[in-house]
Amino acid sequence: MSAPAAEAERTFAEFGLSGEPGSDAFWDGVRTPVSVPAEGGGWLTLFLRRGSPATVNFESWSDPVPLRHWAGSDCWYAQVRMPARLRVTYQFLTDDGAYADPFNPAGTGGDRSLASTPDVPPQPHWPAVGADDVLPVPSTRLRWASERLGGRRTVRVHPVGGGGPVVLLLDGDDWLYLHPATTAFESAVADGAMPPVTLVFLPAKDRAAEFGCRPDLWLAVRDELLPLVTGSGVASDPDTLVVAGQSLGGLSAMYAALEFPGLVSRVACQSGSFWWEPGAERLPDPFAGPLGGAVAARLRENPDLSGLRVAFDVGEHEMRMLPHCERVEGLARRAGAAVRVSRAPSGHDRAGWRHALLRDVAWTLTQ
Repeated sequence: MSAPAAEAERTFAEFGLSGEPGSDAFWDGVRTPVSVPAEGGGWLTLFLRRGSPATVNFESWSDPVPLRHWAGSDCWYAQVRMPARLRVTYQFLTDDGAYADPFNPAGTGGDRSLASTPDVPPQPHWPAVGADDVLPVPSTRLRWASERLGGRRTVRVHPVGGGGPVVLLLDGDDWLYLHPATTAFESAVADGAMPPVTLVFLPAKDRAAEFGCRPDLWLAVRDELLPLVTGSGVASDPDTLVVAGQSLGGLSAMYAALEFPGLVSRVACQSGSFWWEPGAERLPDPFAGPLGGAVAARLRENPDLSGLRVAFDVGEHEMRMLPHCERVEGLARRAGAAVRVSRAPSGHDRAGWRHALLRDVAWTLTQ
């Protein structure tokens, strides 16, 4: 065996690939990423790109990893050490843009893909979506010109299984155009995993302004948006409102439950930004403040949360987020809320949040 062939075998054979790198026979067998056990634990994961240099950019997990060039070929590759239990969004960054992985059938949006180590549990109800697939968009479209918030925004509404309690999805455009929430909720309802619901996809115009601990968004939801949904002709029950939010959206959902208990009594919160307090986002290290931030401070005032059902989920690889989330979880339980706590095999990433979204919305509606 020649030296280049032996090196190729050492580099690629353990990932199930054969043939000379860059040859048609080599590319015909490629489907990446692919992981093998790493020495000392975790996984070694192979990423491949054909034709030009690029960097693998991960969402909220790792620094970017530049691909190496296999000399004399169109093969660019990286072997990335990954921890146990990781599901992550990634994309290839080049000089002319960002691209999904053409060898990976699991995409999110037009320019991102999903990678999972072999030990992560499945995400039932979420279909594999290629980068070129067009996601279904609800036909009911509400044009909301909010007097309180200002501006106009398009809110999509979708009754699942005939409609039912309103599930308000914060950052709604992400659940429309990156991850197929309508398909996933339809599958979950059809499978009996949750009761019929009515999805309301609320897009954010200015996340930092709208999702901080301020009342304007929730006054506008109560006084403007929910009456608009009720008048749309779509079957819905706005008296039972579930708010689902992630990151700053999770912070806002918990704030709403504290300050508007007559409006919000069910919350599905993934990776809530509970480090937040006024001005924290402008600090060199926003995570260095008091644990639980403004929400924990409010919870220490001993509000009565006996009417609240809240499901908390955070990525097990979000090491800076975990202490803040744990503080809020404990204080919410002490205040009388029915609390469910789980950890996702991910970082701060919708790739991990989407399973919790279905599971936790269903849990909030069990009583």
